[in-house]
Amino acid sequence: MLELDDQQQAARDWFESLRDRICASFEEIEREAGSDAAFAYTPWERTDHSGDPGGGGVRGLMAGKVFEKVGVNVSTVGGQFSPEFAKSIPGADDDPQFFATGISLVAHMANPHVPAVHMNTRFLTTTKRWFGGGADLNPAIPSAEDTEAFHARFRAACAAHDPTFYPRFSKWAEEYFWLPHRSVSRGVGGIFYDYLEDHFDAHFAFTKDVGEAFLDIVPKIVRKRMDTPFTDEDMERLLEFRGRYVEFNLLYDRGTLFGLKTGGNVDAILMSLPPLAKWK
Repeated sequence: MLELDDQQQAARDWFESLRDRICASFEEIEREAGSDAAFAYTPWERTDHSGDPGGGGVRGLMAGKVFEKVGVNVSTVGGQFSPEFAKSIPGADDDPQFFATGISLVAHMANPHVPAVHMNTRFLTTTKRWFGGGADLNPAIPSAEDTEAFHARFRAACAAHDPTFYPRFSKWAEEYFWLPHRSVSRGVGGIFYDYLEDHFDAHFAFTKDVGEAFLDIVPKIVRKRMDTPFTDEDMERLLEFRGRYVEFNLLYDRGTLFGLKTGGNVDAILMSLPPLAKWK
């Protein structure tokens, strides 16, 4: 059983409450589509590299009519980084003890005109403490209208806290969600941030607003596009796009690497992979 201080507990409580609200919102969309799909929740416990218990989490998964596969994972873990991995984490070089809590979400959609979405926010503690995360839109068939709406919502969330956040974090997303071996981006961007340390209250408030922005804009985009007619050619574009998505998540994604290096639940870590994909 992990012992949490007030900041760690507050962050954990927020991520779990955000999960519940997002899942309820996505299930409501399924009901509107005439589906009774619901999230199935699977708890898991973590053992760190030394064999000691180190927290765990709950993986939520739903397969429906609109959401072909959507996973929402909340984890709260702690223990010691391996000596090799500790070198890559701020504040862990001197002391490998760590704590992390966060939410990670990936949704793959049945209709090629509905963009896949990703969102992750987290709070980490070593000898330093910081928030990180973001959200990005991943359409197989991009819509300028959807892209602008998504960015506008996160631009507003950023502007409420710091006028430099959106320019910095949207550029960071462009650079981060990039497949260098193909010279293409994973999607149409969003925001990505990390290492927001000190000033716990301010950065926690910003991280909350990132979650609120996601919960506000994504259901609107899904509802707008979920009944759009599509062709076999559209589906081919979707499956090929998903292949690129898989390549990024397995080769470059920080969350995948962090989970695998810290003894996380493999099913939860790899929930981001789509049910079907193609490579040509």
